[in-house]
Parts: sequence; structure tokens; C-alpha cells
Amino acid sequence: MTLGQVIDFLAAPFVASLILTGILGVHVVERGVIFVDLSLAQIAALGATIALLLPWSSGDPHGPDVYWISLLFTFIGAAIFSLLRSRRARIPQEAIIGITYAVASAAAILAMSKSTSQAEHLKDMLVGNIIAVSWPEVYKTAALYGGIGIFHYVFRKPFLAISLAHNDPESTGLNVRFWDFLFYASFGFVVTSSVQIAGVLLVFCYLIVPSVAAMLYSDTVGRRLAIGWTMGTVVSAVGVYLSLVFDLPTGATIVCTFGVVLLAMAAVRPFLLRIANT
Repeated sequence: MTLGQVIDFLAAPFVASLILTGILGVHVVERGVIFVDLSLAQIAALGATIALLLPWSSGDPHGPDVYWISLLFTFIGAAIFSLLRSRRARIPQEAIIGITYAVASAAAILAMSKSTSQAEHLKDMLVGNIIAVSWPEVYKTAALYGGIGIFHYVFRKPFLAISLAHNDPESTGLNVRFWDFLFYASFGFVVTSSVQIAGVLLVFCYLIVPSVAAMLYSDTVGRRLAIGWTMGTVVSAVGVYLSLVFDLPTGATIVCTFGVVLLAMAAVRPFLLRIANT
């Protein structure tokens, strides 16, 4: 395979990876609901699994019927998370998110037990098949993310106010449940599309790991976004390249690369701080 053929083959997966890097990790980390992405992604995967088993299903995992049923499940999850958010709640929201993830995972496994291709579907649900993404899927995902990005920019003040005051969101004077639902619902659009391309684990890594790494090096939202985007770009390129060179599953390779790079950034940080303070 020539260099030009390699570039043509990897171009669409790489661009898709860059788009996934842009999802709403800063808000999730600031709110302290780290596993909400994993939980909503699993709910979306459960919806897709059930959609494939319906008698009228097209049988295409990327078909419109699967997408809309998956999105409906995600909206239900968004409604649950927003309604249960309260500073005076007896049960922490993170516990509800974890329980929801466990139940959705078990339900998906039960649903897949009725399918003849459950092993392959389970693999795609967890790590996806980003190497097979097509340019039309990339364009559609980019348009969706662009729309969600504009929505969050227009309403950035209430979203950031609630995210930054996550320990006492009522102090903002905003209708927390209403804005939480809008946040989780818009998040659901992103997650539902992302899971179809990249799988649950890769979507989680793209959402959380760059934001966590950015928090190690910056206290401002703008710098965190820049650091997270840079990390996601580098990891995407390295992960896709390693998967091709060593003939490894692309999604799992990128997930492991994220872990290695995060450990390296955490290990280097104390030395950089010493240099900065001298």
C-alpha cells in the first residue's frame, strides 16, 4: 500500500476522530458527573440493540429507524438525570448514573442474547468500527456537532453557570432542571451519533480524557478546550496509525493510546511545575 493509499484510507477515520474530540467534556468534568457520558452512551446502545430486534427493523445498524429509537432512549435517560438532580437529594446523582449504566448494559446483553450475531454486535457497541466510517457519515456528524456547538454557544452563560456551580446550582437563580434537561438532551444527540461511529468506550475516552488532561495544566475554560483539542488530535493520529501498522482494532487502540498519553502528561506535570517555578 502506497503512502497516498494509506492517507486516503485513514483520512475519514482521522477526521471523524477530530470531530469526536469536540464533544462536551468540559461541562461533564466540571459538573462532577464523569460517567454520565458512559451511561448515556450505553442507553443509546441499548436503544440501537432493541431497534435491531424489532420486527420492522431494516437490520442496518446505521439506519434511520435505529438512530431515532436510540435517540428516544437517550432522551429518556436525559429526562431521568435532569429530574433527579438536586442539592438536597438523599441519593447522589453519580450513583443514579452508575446504576443506569449497569442496568442498561445488562439489558443490552439480554437483548443481544436473542440475536444470532450478538458477539459481533457487542464488540461494535463497545469499541465501534471507526476505521470503516464513510465520508457521508463524517459530514453528517460534523453538521450535527456544529449545530450543537452553536446551541451551546448561544446559551453558554446558563450552561457554564450551572456547570461551574455544580455543588449548589440553585444559587445561580436558574431553573436547574430545565437547563439540565436541555444540556443532557443536546448531549444525547451527540452521544447517539457518536456511538454509532465509535462505540461506547471510545466515545467516553474522547469526552473525558482530554478534559481531565487539560485540567492538569489549566484553570481556564478556553485553555482547557485548546489543550483537550490538541491532545485529542495527537492521540487520534497516533492511535489510527498504530492500529494500521500493527493490524489492531482501531477503537481499542485509540482508547489505550489515550490512557498512555494521559499517564505521561500526569507524570511530566510535576517536572514542568518545578521548571516554571524556578
